[in-house]
Amino acid sequence: MDVYTSLFLLFLLPYFLLPYHLCFAILILTRTFLVKLKYMSIKRPLLINGQIYHIVLRAVEGSNLFIDDYDYLRIIHDLFEFNDENPAPSNFRVAQHFRVSNLTRNVLVKLAEKKGREKRKMLVEILAFCLMPNHIHLLVRQLREGGISKFMRKIGAGYGLYYNQKYERKGHLFGGRYKIVLIENNEQLKTVFVYIHTNPVAIIFPHWKEKGIKNLKKAMEFLEAKYRWSSYPDYLGNTNFSSLTNREFLTKTMEGTKGCKEFVNGWLKYKRELAGFEIVAIN
Repeated sequence: MDVYTSLFLLFLLPYFLLPYHLCFAILILTRTFLVKLKYMSIKRPLLINGQIYHIVLRAVEGSNLFIDDYDYLRIIHDLFEFNDENPAPSNFRVAQHFRVSNLTRNVLVKLAEKKGREKRKMLVEILAFCLMPNHIHLLVRQLREGGISKFMRKIGAGYGLYYNQKYERKGHLFGGRYKIVLIENNEQLKTVFVYIHTNPVAIIFPHWKEKGIKNLKKAMEFLEAKYRWSSYPDYLGNTNFSSLTNREFLTKTMEGTKGCKEFVNGWLKYKRELAGFEIVAIN
């Protein structure tokens, strides 16, 4: 029995002699208070160099982060460009290249190099990502002291400014601080790999985690070939935004490209239990 349960029972004892309806009301209020107390006591993990973290950044309630493909391309650009200890060069602007229909990370890197861009001093190593209409999933390893905090500030400010100017809006785009959890072992790494990369299934099959998938083949094809805004195609060997992520470590952890596909499809098909799911999953 944990301390919160003990406190709950302790609060409950004096009310057994009260009328039922009053006792019930006090019970609900007490439990709500203790749940909030427990939530407030959960600390954000320490951000340590070399450790791996799952991060989720959400839009303010009722808003989407991405309206068209150019917005998705812009955040891809920002994830690459702002992953640098140094400020982004003012003369490097991706907007003028948005008309390139097959824009990839390699194109952006070459553009930067032509402008005499210094080699990046990366803040984090991006291992995986997934862009959803109203939120972003990142799996990163911190490389420099304070790297994650600085990287997320740059993303929030840079993309927020772009979005507000483009859509003529004011105010915050992101809904509070990003959520973050520490990934503690290889089993959790496998779980978060599957969790991040299966998020887009909800676009074609809403509430699929509760209701299941009506067309498994359609879901698999959607993740592998049709949904462009994640690192999953690159892990399967289908070049997408290959320069954005470092995939060597996770590919080895997932036991190769075949393992990546088997883990993802296995969860889609059988809803196979994933180790540490409740720890690494961030809603």
